[in-house]
Amino acid sequence: MEELNCKIMFTIPVGDGLPIYESVVVTWIVMAVLVLLSIILVRNLKVENPGKKQLALEAGYLFFRNFFYNLLGEHGARYIPYMITIVLYIGLANIMGVFGFVPPTKDMGVTIALALMSIILIEYSGIHQKGTKGWLKSFAEPIPIMLPINILEIGIRPLSLCMRLFGNVLGSYVVMKLVEIICPILLPVPFNLYFDFFDGFIQAYVFVFLTSLFISEAVE
Repeated sequence: MEELNCKIMFTIPVGDGLPIYESVVVTWIVMAVLVLLSIILVRNLKVENPGKKQLALEAGYLFFRNFFYNLLGEHGARYIPYMITIVLYIGLANIMGVFGFVPPTKDMGVTIALALMSIILIEYSGIHQKGTKGWLKSFAEPIPIMLPINILEIGIRPLSLCMRLFGNVLGSYVVMKLVEIICPILLPVPFNLYFDFFDGFIQAYVFVFLTSLFISEAVE
C-alpha cells in the first residue's frame, strides 16, 4: 500500500502550495534526456557518406517507422511520430529504476494521462478519417444492437491501457524491493535485468501496440 503513494519532492508556493510529485520530476529527467539525445544525434547529418552514428539513427528510425506503418496502415501513418515518441518515453521511463529513480509509470496519474492521450487520439483519428457523421454511425456497426457496447469501449480502452501499464510496472517495482530486502547483494542483478529492461520494454511495446491497433480499427 505504501508503494501506491507517490512521494512529493517539493512544493511550489502558489496559492495553498502546488505539490510536485516524484513521478513529475523523473518525467522531466526523461524529457531532458530525450531532448539532449535528439540534439546530439541530429548534428552534422549528411546526405552523402553518412557516419556510423547517422546510419544507426536512421536504422532505428526506420525500424520504428516500418513497425508502426505495418500496424497503422496508410491512413494511420500520420500518427507514427506520436507513437514513436510514446514508446521512447515509456521505454525510458520504465528503466529509470536501474539508475536509482522510481519509474514515473508506477504513478497511476501518469498512466491515466498516457491512456487519455491515446484514447483522444484514437477517437480523433476516426473522426478525421470518416467525418463526424461517419464516426457516429460507426458506433452502430456491424449491427445497431452493438451500440451500447461500442460506446462502453470508449471508457474500457483507456482503463485497460492504464491499468495494464500501471499494474505491471508497480508489480515489478514491488518485487524488486522485496528481492533487495531478502538478498541485497548479487541476487537483484539478474532480476533488475529482467524487470527493468526486458519487462519494461515489453510493457512499452504492449501499450503502443494496442494503441496502434485501436487507431487502425478507427480509421478502417
